[in-house]
Amino acid sequence: MNNLPKLDRFNENVLSKYQIYNSIFTTLPFDTIDDTGVLLPLLHKVCKKGFDLEKNPTEIVEHFFKKYQENPSEKEKADLLFRFIQFIERQVVLFDAIEDAAFPVVNNMDGFGSLRASKESANLSNKKEELKDYLEDFKVRVVLTAHPTQFYPGSVLGIITDLDKAIQEDDLLLIRKLLAQLGKTPFYKKEKPSPFDEAVSLVWYLEHVFYHSVPKIYNYIQHHIYDGKPIDNEIIDLGFWPGGDRDGNPFVTTKITLDVAERLRQTILRSYYRDVRRLKRRFTFDGVQEILVRVEKRLYKHVVRSYTKVNFSQKILLEELYAAREIIVNEHQGLFVEELNDFINKVRIFGFHFATLDIRQDSRVHHQAFTQIVKDLQAQGDKTFPKNYLSLSEEEQVTILSSIKGSIDPTILTDEVSVKTIESIYALKTIQQRNGERGANRYIISNNQTALNVMETFAMLNLCGFENELPVDVIPLFETVEDLINAEDVMRTLYSNKTYRYHLSKRKNKQTIMLGFSDGTKDGGYLMANWGIFKAKEALTRISREFDIEVIFFDGRGGPPARGGGKSHQFYASLGPTIENKEIQLTIQGQTISSNFGTKNSSQYNLEQLLSSGIKNDVFTKDQINDTHRELIEDMAATSYQAYVDFKKHPKFLAYLEKMSTLKYYAKTNIGSRPSKRSNSDTLDFSQLRAIPFVGSWSQLKQNVPGFFGVGTALKKYEDTGRFDEVIEFYNSSDFFRTLLENSMMSLTKSFFGLTAYMADDPEFGEFWKLIFAEYETTKRLLLKLTGHSELMENFPVGKASIDVREQIVLPLLTIQQYALKKIQELQKSERKGKEIEIYEKMVMRSLFGNINASRNSA
Repeated sequence: MNNLPKLDRFNENVLSKYQIYNSIFTTLPFDTIDDTGVLLPLLHKVCKKGFDLEKNPTEIVEHFFKKYQENPSEKEKADLLFRFIQFIERQVVLFDAIEDAAFPVVNNMDGFGSLRASKESANLSNKKEELKDYLEDFKVRVVLTAHPTQFYPGSVLGIITDLDKAIQEDDLLLIRKLLAQLGKTPFYKKEKPSPFDEAVSLVWYLEHVFYHSVPKIYNYIQHHIYDGKPIDNEIIDLGFWPGGDRDGNPFVTTKITLDVAERLRQTILRSYYRDVRRLKRRFTFDGVQEILVRVEKRLYKHVVRSYTKVNFSQKILLEELYAAREIIVNEHQGLFVEELNDFINKVRIFGFHFATLDIRQDSRVHHQAFTQIVKDLQAQGDKTFPKNYLSLSEEEQVTILSSIKGSIDPTILTDEVSVKTIESIYALKTIQQRNGERGANRYIISNNQTALNVMETFAMLNLCGFENELPVDVIPLFETVEDLINAEDVMRTLYSNKTYRYHLSKRKNKQTIMLGFSDGTKDGGYLMANWGIFKAKEALTRISREFDIEVIFFDGRGGPPARGGGKSHQFYASLGPTIENKEIQLTIQGQTISSNFGTKNSSQYNLEQLLSSGIKNDVFTKDQINDTHRELIEDMAATSYQAYVDFKKHPKFLAYLEKMSTLKYYAKTNIGSRPSKRSNSDTLDFSQLRAIPFVGSWSQLKQNVPGFFGVGTALKKYEDTGRFDEVIEFYNSSDFFRTLLENSMMSLTKSFFGLTAYMADDPEFGEFWKLIFAEYETTKRLLLKLTGHSELMENFPVGKASIDVREQIVLPLLTIQQYALKKIQELQKSERKGKEIEIYEKMVMRSLFGNINASRNSA
């Protein structure tokens, strides 16, 4: 079967099975009215034909009711539309489960981008030793973040897992029962989750997926690349943001941070406990059995008594396991030793922390908190800061902050923000004591603009009783176009500071710097954000090498191409020698977690792709942008940026998002704990708006503006001046530029302007809609001309086929959403704001879920 072309494998194992199981699903009675599943295909047909005839969503829905319902009341119409929404949500889940089940069949697990392929390439080119040297230092860090783009509750995740297995085994009876269970299981949360709830949801993936896929990769590398010898490198690290990410989330408290860290520790120890019980069945030998019984008891004690002090750590556990292994090898001929080695590797990789809990806060909040801390200390007569500190220049303040040490008492502070900030640092210390240093050793400063932002954080850490060297990495996050440009000067100031440079020397001369694709795109548009980050990485690599610092880039990527998503591994494979690439660190969030890392197979495959991208870039090929190409992309980025800035300045820009999109409904979905904007203002402030609802709202409109706007304008400039061949040559010779534009093509593929074509006639927003559509048409036409393709994503037929199926599944859902939005607008104009408008608002809110998950990387 694997000899079939990939698209044929997809059609046979995904598309055909979906059609079969969906036909079963739509005939199952879930409530007293059992005709919903029968009527849904008819609605789909009406939608498809209606848009082909250029009808608007209101006309399409009303035509459906007129044709297939006998004089329904408004209540009956609304009830049926809600039932359609429920059905479509579950159709998306069914397709997800089928696609997951077929993953290893559709995707070649040993093909291009796999570790096996990298190993074989190294052997063929006599680069095995070079590959081994590279893997001694290289790491991939996947950081799970709880952004509001994932709504599957734990009960649904369990059904998906069981459905995946049943589909693989073709167990039709169980599949039918699970589909029935799916139909009766609630999908949405009646109450907003707390950050702890979000953490519990993501810990599910750690326990059920990563705990198995990560060691499998590590074991392969150890056995097949290092010939069974130990590796002094975990190779894959896991990071975790729920419970530690305070940026704009007032619901993250010190208690929640500590509770999440404890949940992580409990979960990994519980996993170890289960493994030790299994190992006891194998190692029934004298000497070994006693060690495992002792380990089992200590793990049990730790799991049951969650907050009691027990003298147990990763180091102690490994010492016990090493002792057991020595007895097995020396006295029992190494019988079953590979099973013990597998467990030892898990303990080495996951420690007592499972995933590193990052702490993150906005620099503006830090500055406010720090200023108040200085005032409070001075009011207490404390001499830590000179009396004139707050009136000194930034340079003078940085010098003073370098020498700050102490152990501040949070109870003396008068400001709530200051107390919370200091308490979060003390929580970090507590976590390190219980979970080990890797439990929490990174403090990220979002919206970082100056060296002072970093040094204020550095000083606050040093004011919290760290007696010797500070066991924490301070990580600036540069996001806006301006901050990316200034990043080199910020880091030069820090590297030139003797105290900070000494701190880095105690952190293995490594500096992690985070770069934000999400807010970068929101601020500067698609081309400028990606090129700006590329240039910032080059500049930061140069300055870091100048100071003998190894810079590590941590990419704040979202799901869609507009937020740094898409085919991320291809980007990492195309960076070239001018950008430091000893580690790949990136955020994975929302439905991208379930789509790329939701099963053991997909997790293994995508982790290997990331590992191989680093290997390819450093060991095999070093793609480098030459001066001619650099001038081209610099000019295109500037042209694109100006087009995007002009677009943002359009007088209808914010009003369009507020009135015509689903923007305001993101906050009402109860998907995530974090507010959709950083401020509490009732008016829409673009600077305070988070990237997720911004990008997500364009996605719900099927316009995907952040993934393409300005790209067409930049390409057209070269067409108009007769220089388009230069762009074609650049595209064909640069992996970076090609991947950049291919990901933009994905955004275009997921766009459908027929859905909102009625807006062209809107008296207020008609011209604005036409402006967006014109840029879409220009971008699409020129990208097809550039690639020589007849349709978008022609060179990724399986990805395109998957998108096509998903878009077809949610076509009625999108139509219902637009129908409801139009109803709300009509009711608002007539000033009828009672129960009726609430129903349609709920309809819009409920329709978000299925659309988000169908796109898999929509926000």
